[in-house]
Amino acid sequence: MAATGLPALGRVKLSDLVPSDGLPSDSYKISVSILSQSLAQFSAVIVQFPATDAALLRSGLESARLYFNQRETYPPADMIHNSDSLDWCKTSGYYADPNLWQETYDYRPGLTPLEPNNSIELPPAGLSDIFSLFGKAARDILDAISYHLNLRSSPFVEILDNIPLRNQEISSSVLSVCCHARPSFQGPQQHHNIAATQEDGQLLMYPDNDHQVDKSLISLVKSDRAGLHVRDYQGRWILVDGDLGPQEAIVYPGLALYQATAGYVNPALHKTDTNMEANMYGRCSLGFKLLPKSMTSLDCSEMRAAGYGVDSQFQLPVPVDDFMQRSHPTDLLFNRPAFQCFNFQPTHDGHWIDEMLVQDL
Repeated sequence: MAATGLPALGRVKLSDLVPSDGLPSDSYKISVSILSQSLAQFSAVIVQFPATDAALLRSGLESARLYFNQRETYPPADMIHNSDSLDWCKTSGYYADPNLWQETYDYRPGLTPLEPNNSIELPPAGLSDIFSLFGKAARDILDAISYHLNLRSSPFVEILDNIPLRNQEISSSVLSVCCHARPSFQGPQQHHNIAATQEDGQLLMYPDNDHQVDKSLISLVKSDRAGLHVRDYQGRWILVDGDLGPQEAIVYPGLALYQATAGYVNPALHKTDTNMEANMYGRCSLGFKLLPKSMTSLDCSEMRAAGYGVDSQFQLPVPVDDFMQRSHPTDLLFNRPAFQCFNFQPTHDGHWIDEMLVQDL
């Protein structure tokens, strides 16, 4: 597998990535190998939650559709902005970015969003449970990447939020419920930064500045329709959510992890399209970003301790607040070769592991 790579985007069970005391199991080692190889090749991986979580994800997306489609066509002026403000760790509630034709409701534990008239806003349903589900998954995936890099256990715990949050603490991580290209949200004629293209007989819409990079450590996205593209290591745009099951989500690394690993884990460059000919309500998604805490710093001490070479651009610690407010040109990224993946010889139930290596690939 290390020599030829994966034939398609990797798919792993979240239950196989949960760490346990003692020696790692064969299923854990194989899952970590698939995870890391998929991130190296495609900058993304499909993670399968337990089947019992499918209902929660489905109801969350259905609630999101209802929430956005009862919103006004033209939001108030103070709700029009993007998410890269100076108060990056304090965004909460509804806001809209007409340039991207996107509406967002940010759920951030510790903050209660208010409407412009100071009334308490009724959010989409189930956000607390989804935040908890995605947050636990993101930390397990981050630990799996740390295992692959041969770092110590939970090396990033110092820059992550407390579990649970302490009194009067506000979460740095955020669950963003998004609706992209809702037809009733300022009609297409209002969106001068949106470009249309015809693919396979379908009209697809892209913003002019279509590609984005999250500043997270780990991002998870679950959407109600396909449309998320991620650039692979060969520079091709790959549709990554075209065949997701009801309990599956897309996971990809962000810029904070790139910084904290001295560039050894590349961030995902991604964009979203919308099929306008088969779209009545817009494309809704649940997006979780595992973010570092404000007032901490991103440094590469863990990488040095594990014996990795650290380039000059990563030598000095970077305050998280400065990092989150700074722009990061994508042409300066992706300067590291893909980190290697390993093959593991099974000791028990080898047939099951052989199936796991090729399942759904």
